[in-house]
Amino acid sequence: MSHMERLLREGHYTQRLSSSAPIFLAAIMQHLTAKVLELAGNEAQNSGQRHITPELVGLAVHHKALLNGSFGMTPISLVAPARH
Repeated sequence: MSHMERLLREGHYTQRLSSSAPIFLAAIMQHLTAKVLELAGNEAQNSGQRHITPELVGLAVHHKALLNGSFGMTPISLVAPARH
């Protein structure tokens, strides 16, 4: 929780910060992460892939209306495949 608290304090989002705010934010982040990974896993299964890729995360966010509304303009990093 200390990392979340530090981010909230350094962000200067408010003059006062409740002691439960970092805990609440961490819970929200955990829930969103689990939901996005679940949806990306479903996308991977539907496309016959065994691994979740950044492209599948982007598709999962795009296909879920609520997430697309929240993260629609957020770029999801795409990485070049490793060359062996």
